[in-house]
Amino acid sequence: MIDRKWLLWVVAILCVQLASSCSSLKKTTAGRNSSSKNNTEFLDGLTIHGNNYNSSSRPTGSPLKFTASSSQLENAPLWQFKYAQMLDVRVETVLNTTLFAFIEDWWGTPYVYGGKNKNGVDCSGFTNNLLASVFRINSAGSSAQLYDKSRKISNNQMREGDLVFFKTNGKSISHVGVYLNNDKFVHASTSMGVMISDLNETYWKKYFAGAGRIE
Repeated sequence: MIDRKWLLWVVAILCVQLASSCSSLKKTTAGRNSSSKNNTEFLDGLTIHGNNYNSSSRPTGSPLKFTASSSQLENAPLWQFKYAQMLDVRVETVLNTTLFAFIEDWWGTPYVYGGKNKNGVDCSGFTNNLLASVFRINSAGSSAQLYDKSRKISNNQMREGDLVFFKTNGKSISHVGVYLNNDKFVHASTSMGVMISDLNETYWKKYFAGAGRIE
């Protein structure tokens, strides 16, 4: 008959060996997982080491060279690109920060007949506000009165800040906007509020009555 104490001693030794084997297995598995997480190789020789990376296929050769003008173009603010696109002109020609900041601030203000502030404004109210704030021209009156005050100019003489007039309700001047560039003008429209439109659009071309300059 096997001695009971001897049997217990053999069982204890087997348990110690088994525990040692499991510990070794866990370390090996953990080592593989750690290596996998911290050193993941992707395509084109790009290898990630934790939060850092290196690549054996980085671009080589001389960097791109910019001219002075193109370098300035890269640093142009977003608003300059935005309004250059709206006016369909070159970015470097959109220079009047005060003007476009004013337009941005008033953009979408609803049309209200007789209105003169951002709660609601009509075409002459917006025009008078813009002329005073941007060009320091103190003007007042309705679109018809602004037409009478202005010096009439031809279409090819129009420049930023000039006024464009329309006869939308018959024979008299009934609408006014401020010329920007490339046949575009900003105004308070009855349907969309403050916005930019094009003199070549069918509607505005039909009712265009001429341009003028307040001096």
